[in-house]
Amino acid sequence: MRPRALISWSTGKDAAWALHVVRRAGALDVVGALTTVAPAYGRVAMHGVRTALLDRQLEGLGLPGVRVDLPVPCPNAAYEAAMGEALRAAKAEGVTHVVFGDLFLEDIRAYREAQLAPLGIEPVFPLFGEDTAALARAMIDGGLEARIATLDPRKLPRALAGRAFDGALLAELPADVDPCGENGEMHTLVTAGPMFAPGFRLDVEVGEVVDREGFVYADLVRPAQ
Repeated sequence: MRPRALISWSTGKDAAWALHVVRRAGALDVVGALTTVAPAYGRVAMHGVRTALLDRQLEGLGLPGVRVDLPVPCPNAAYEAAMGEALRAAKAEGVTHVVFGDLFLEDIRAYREAQLAPLGIEPVFPLFGEDTAALARAMIDGGLEARIATLDPRKLPRALAGRAFDGALLAELPADVDPCGENGEMHTLVTAGPMFAPGFRLDVEVGEVVDREGFVYADLVRPAQ
């Protein structure tokens, strides 16, 4: 029997590609998607994506969601308490691993390792250390489709909010911006790709673009029927 795992699911491209890589390798049985959510806003934490879009993604992935509800504002102690509760419950259900889409930030990796160690859960980083320019191209060439949901206007032009993550975008990125946005330059919503069921596509359009707490959010919404 393969070890049971959760994917740390942000709704974005790195988590999606990590899931794809792990499923393709076949060593782990991914049984759920762990996502932090701000119920006060009905949105995924950090990315600002509507939870209705998260739910639609989960349908396409064929995975149950494991939601971690966070208060607003959310001090780190509250985050760690909520995450610990969710992971302890997952461990009781036989989960032994959590898969992350982290790429090269050593401090983030060390933090995750330190948080999971007392719980007896092993973190898995299938993309860590890869060349991010090559990785971004591999995602696009592999059929992944995504849009920028959030960006840091100190690093990227505000006008890129809502843009497709594609070859044209990569060509436009400033030289000091990581192609995968690993330094916080951008966060994405994945709408299609090999990690989803065949034929799945999450159709979205760009709604209101707003500035909040130093970041720019594109409200991605389902097209009106």
